[in-house]
Amino acid sequence: MDIQEKLKILTESAKYDVACTSSGVDRKGSKGTVGSASACGICHSFTADGRCISLLKILLSNECTYDCQYCINRRSNDTPRASFTPKEVADLTLSFYRRNYIEGLFLSSAVVKNPDHTMELLIETLRFVREEYRFGGYIHVKAIPGADEALLWRLGQLTDRMSTNIELPSETSLIANAPDKTKSAILTPMRYVKNQIQQTKEELSLFRNAADFVPAGQSTQLIVGATPDSDSQIVHLAQGLYKSFGLRRVFYSGYIPIGNAKLPMTDTPLVREHRLYQADWLLRFYGFTAQEMFKTKDENLSLHLDPKCHWALKNLEHFPVEVNRADYYMLLRVPGIGQISARKIIAARRIGALDFPQLKKMGIVLKRARFFITCNGKMMEKVPMYPELLEMKLAENYIGGTFTQPSIFDVAPKLLPEREKPKNLIPLLENIS
Repeated sequence: MDIQEKLKILTESAKYDVACTSSGVDRKGSKGTVGSASACGICHSFTADGRCISLLKILLSNECTYDCQYCINRRSNDTPRASFTPKEVADLTLSFYRRNYIEGLFLSSAVVKNPDHTMELLIETLRFVREEYRFGGYIHVKAIPGADEALLWRLGQLTDRMSTNIELPSETSLIANAPDKTKSAILTPMRYVKNQIQQTKEELSLFRNAADFVPAGQSTQLIVGATPDSDSQIVHLAQGLYKSFGLRRVFYSGYIPIGNAKLPMTDTPLVREHRLYQADWLLRFYGFTAQEMFKTKDENLSLHLDPKCHWALKNLEHFPVEVNRADYYMLLRVPGIGQISARKIIAARRIGALDFPQLKKMGIVLKRARFFITCNGKMMEKVPMYPELLEMKLAENYIGGTFTQPSIFDVAPKLLPEREKPKNLIPLLENIS
């Protein structure tokens, strides 16, 4: 099998790994090396089907000994198999970089023979790239659960970011659908990487030439919709991972039926994946907790409203908020007001009282915020604070159904079917429309 055929098979097999994100590490090019890395992002590349990617994203091999039901590369699935040698991956990386197709490498692999053997192949690949070819660009690599810690340490010295994928949100789902994996085998390397990152930071503060270890941190991926696990369980898990393991990112991947798996044969709506990313953003940057967003462990996020709007409707006792007096953290709780907008409001109101036209000029999304704020004690639109009524007002411009890549041949987007209005609110709606 030639390189071109291998590349076609192993890039297709890698597309379900979600990890194209800003690199999170700054490294300038130096004499005798090729490439550099920037913390603010990486130049983009495009695949044959139009997907925009940041890295050369491939598998070292898809000849897996595991039989995880959600994975296209499981041993029971009838799919073309291929494997690169470490040198072939190194040659491809440098060749694509010199053609200005890529600025970095994302490398993963199926489990070949056993975790330790697979890790040795990954280490040899990165050794070629870093030490033989002197490549200084960004590299993200997937660690193999169950591998020896000595191999994790060596791999961490060669990569910028490392991932250990949890995949399924609960231990029950993992046992049922990934019999070759265990919760302990996944969490142990994550804990080791966290401890080594912390130790390396302490050593670098004392010795400038100390060996670096995973400078861009670690991440993980969760598959959404393959099992009955609720959004509440997923977000609570993500919160625990951020707190316990210091992860940089948790990635969410909507389940897509693959081959003859024993899992559901329907796709997970991409809007659900999108809502989980929004909830994740609230966890990391807006001071929300999973306990605030969900009242029960079986609750799911609304597909019609973003998580902040959904939270606001369940906590109307906090609204409306007076923008000329509310503190920064309360402003962040208002739908339509983000971090930058909240800082602008704090700075601008020192000069004088703000009104709605000024808020609009600042970039506040009044389409959502107008129901939850007042300016000088006045609301922009007089709407009774009933959750059902506000939900319809917020969702009336929702465009949806399915979320897919737009096509230039689409005639018009499908509107969400009109929702039935509660009978006791019909007279109220007619009065304020």
